[in-house]
Amino acid sequence: MNDKTEVFYDEIEKQSKRLLGFLKWVLIAGIIGAALGLVGMAFYYGLQFVTDFRNANPLIILGLPIGGLAIIFLYHISNRDDDHGTNSVIAAVRSEEKLRFRTAPLIFVSSLITHLFGGSAGREGAALQMGGSIGNGIGKWFRLNEKDMHVAVMCGMSACFAAVFGTPIAATFFAMEVVSVGIMYYSALVPCVFSSLIAIEIAKLFGVKSESFSIVSVPNFSAESVSKIVLVSILCAALSILFCVSMHAASKYTKKWVPNAYLRIFLFGILIVIIQFLTGTTDYMGAGMDVIERAIDGEVNGEAVLLKLVLTAITLGVGFKGGEIVPSFFVGATFGCLLGHALGISPSMCAAIGMIAVFCGVTNSPVTSVLLGFELFGMDGINFILIGVAVSYMLSGYYSLYNSQKIMYSKFDAEYRGNIWNK
Repeated sequence: MNDKTEVFYDEIEKQSKRLLGFLKWVLIAGIIGAALGLVGMAFYYGLQFVTDFRNANPLIILGLPIGGLAIIFLYHISNRDDDHGTNSVIAAVRSEEKLRFRTAPLIFVSSLITHLFGGSAGREGAALQMGGSIGNGIGKWFRLNEKDMHVAVMCGMSACFAAVFGTPIAATFFAMEVVSVGIMYYSALVPCVFSSLIAIEIAKLFGVKSESFSIVSVPNFSAESVSKIVLVSILCAALSILFCVSMHAASKYTKKWVPNAYLRIFLFGILIVIIQFLTGTTDYMGAGMDVIERAIDGEVNGEAVLLKLVLTAITLGVGFKGGEIVPSFFVGATFGCLLGHALGISPSMCAAIGMIAVFCGVTNSPVTSVLLGFELFGMDGINFILIGVAVSYMLSGYYSLYNSQKIMYSKFDAEYRGNIWNK
């Protein structure tokens, strides 16, 4: 056998291994996507049910402190007192930290309890935790090696995010981008694509609706409009820093002030109830998607930004469960709408920019943010959204919702910085 023949057969062998690897991941991604499509569907309808029940029975919010005690008890008997939420999922992708399958039912039930009693929280953070833990569990079932287990976790994150929120493209890239900013885990591209698409199609089969919004008016692309959008983006970057600082500070200081987990969630649960009653509205209970829709339509209350930020920080900081992403949408959309009115430029467009720019600032995920803007708003105003993402990413600094996230490349210089930790 001559050298050319050996090279030919070596190449055939390599291509065969690649094809087998592709087929392996299509199978695994298909199973993960199908499982999390069903889980995401159940979570979607569960949240819808408890939200409708709460709206029909507004006094149920009085039970929030008791619901908080139930959440702490559930995590205690499951030996999850040290739960770090989405941070654990992100850490599991990059390191040998192990995820427990029991996280999925725990966050599922605890999020429903939080939303039922009017806690101010979202759903995507819960979806990432469910997806990561179930993806990890299925990976164990297939006896994957350590590196492949990391991919299975990302696969689950993408699938559940897509099923719950209905944005499969953003869900695919978010799982690959959020772990180590500046380094995209392209080895997970095929698994994340297939799992997210399968998950959303299964969710759609059961009537789950994807989120989408229509921008009322898009300004002409001019020097004046761009300068105003840049100003909005700069202020949204500052808001994203405030959001991150508030979330971390609430967790840190409430634990310092009231070390006992049961007493802490009970007392601050009472505080949340008092604040909610003083607002005289249900706008700040749960995720607040209806308020986001109104902001995109150009309607906003001046106090909405601060109230949602404070209530979400307290809710998640003291031990209630849910997500941080939709609250960041809420805060960004209402803030952007306010700025649009103040600057005399489309409040609807500014609300869309605020929503995506603040999300980018708190997650440090610019690629995902642009794709999310496209999936939620279509091509309307995409140039303005692109500006919002770029400006917010750069000026939000090294702050993040997730302590486990690492920013590997400097935001200001073309320089690898591998040891930059978020704040």
